[in-house]
Amino acid sequence: MTIVDTPSPNFDERSLPISMIVLHYTGMQDAESAIARLRDPEAKVSCHYLVAEDGTVLRMVAEENRAWHAGKSHWRAIEDVNSASIGIEIVNPGHDWGYRPFPDEQIAAVMELVANIQKRHGITRGNIVGHSDIAPARKRDPGELFPWGALARRRLALPRPTKNLMDPMWTEAGFCLALERFGYDVTDRMAAIMAFQRRFRPELIDGEIDAECRMILLALLLPRPQGDD
Repeated sequence: MTIVDTPSPNFDERSLPISMIVLHYTGMQDAESAIARLRDPEAKVSCHYLVAEDGTVLRMVAEENRAWHAGKSHWRAIEDVNSASIGIEIVNPGHDWGYRPFPDEQIAAVMELVANIQKRHGITRGNIVGHSDIAPARKRDPGELFPWGALARRRLALPRPTKNLMDPMWTEAGFCLALERFGYDVTDRMAAIMAFQRRFRPELIDGEIDAECRMILLALLLPRPQGDD
């Protein structure tokens, strides 16, 4: 993989070992605007890598440093997600500027990059997440069009469970307790439920806890979720 160094001044020192990868979309009108913002000292945002729509990969912050991509966030007891993660921005206008499917060339580059990072740092599939997973009340990226299934088939993300599903018949409180156990911040219950749906049941994001949601979450909490063959 060819990586183009495009340094950002927006970083500081880590206080935690690397154990996560967080995927974002840029959410701006074009790549040039996103790159300019990620390099602007006044913006105080950055990422480790940016993947353009044609598959070009830019390195903006060295992995050993703490990039500023996650904001206020939480995942599996980690509060300083920036310190624990590698942040990858994927060029896409996002929900505010004409959200669209991600090109095949771009996703191929994302998968190669994620596979390389995962192998070097020993990151588990459950810690390869989207921005909406770690900040459900604030973020929707990389969104319902992102092909998580393609990553899961290469063991680069958790699969959507499809086999031997059983409905645990949880109440809303029980579902949210299980969602918290899985890793989400459930302070805003509706936001957490919709973030879960956006990731694991993207065809219907309504914030309603139904049997399918309960079955998927239960399966994800088991030792070996099966799906996305």
